[in-house]
Amino acid sequence: MGIFAWIVVGAIAGFIATLITGDREGILMTIILGIVGGLVGGYLATNVFHYGKVDGINFESTVIAIAGALVVIVIWNALTRRSGRSRG
Repeated sequence: MGIFAWIVVGAIAGFIATLITGDREGILMTIILGIVGGLVGGYLATNVFHYGKVDGINFESTVIAIAGALVVIVIWNALTRRSGRSRG
């Protein structure tokens, strides 16, 4: 259930993170970035910071997933904006 929970929470977190950042990535990219962010946030929280558990959908896991999604979205924006400038 752990990975599945982080994927579901990550999809929700991606939506919330795009609202926070004001990005307009589109629904599919928002879900993908949110899932990646949820997985990154879950991995970092449990394995690096030893905080939180991947044991279900709750407030703590949602906050961790949103934080991870924010990080992934910021990195994504930095990479895509940089590559867009160098082409033009």
